[in-house]
Amino acid sequence: MASVNKQQREAAARLKRYEARQQLNATQTKRRVRDNVIAVVSVVVVAGLAGFAQFAAINWGPLAPTPTPTATEAPAAGENVGAPDPDLSEDRVWTGEIGFNDSTVVGIQLDGTLAPQAVAGFVQDFQTGYYPGTTCHRLAGDLSFLQCGSIDGVGGSDPAFSYGPVENAPADNIYPAGSIAMARQSDNGYSQGHQFFIVLTDTQLGADTAGGYTIVGSVTSGLDTLAALVAGGVDPAAVGSDGSGSPLTPVGITSFTIQ
Repeated sequence: MASVNKQQREAAARLKRYEARQQLNATQTKRRVRDNVIAVVSVVVVAGLAGFAQFAAINWGPLAPTPTPTATEAPAAGENVGAPDPDLSEDRVWTGEIGFNDSTVVGIQLDGTLAPQAVAGFVQDFQTGYYPGTTCHRLAGDLSFLQCGSIDGVGGSDPAFSYGPVENAPADNIYPAGSIAMARQSDNGYSQGHQFFIVLTDTQLGADTAGGYTIVGSVTSGLDTLAALVAGGVDPAAVGSDGSGSPLTPVGITSFTIQ
């Protein structure tokens, strides 16, 4: 009987040791699986963070490319800037008046059949009320013409408004007294804008590579009173190299109407 009990105790002990080993193996297996999962997740997270860091550095950080400003394109040669469609001239003759210094009124007509683009510019300037308040900044030394319409009153052009080409220039380069013509830069037929000049006496003006000067219309009345207004000549303190300069008696446009 004692032998049987001893065998039973040994069998129970072996079973207990077996179960303990199984439990240990199971625990170790679970731990390895857990460790492997943690390792994989860690690798994924680290890789993700590294990728994000690189993306951030390239796009927002010190590795980001230096932004370069987009240059505003200059108008191409032969391109109108801010100018209305020539159809605004309605292909007709417009009549109106220009008032100078609240005392001198000059009747005018603008021919949209001969200079539709230039007349369209005048119509747009009339609609926007551009001319009243501007000055006539340049008088020829020989009193042959008076130039008006500068954006700054001293000859500056409007960078947001220019057009071409030259229209209705005289073939013989003779501009009859009373002609209203468009001022422009030398050799640039697309630099016409707000500025115009009124020819006070018959005048010859040489053409250049852009042609002559657009005759947009003519004075129909009051040319003699305008000539009398500037009879004092050029201000000696403002004479340019060509003899022209601001009038000794300041001249400004106080009204402008066309219909």
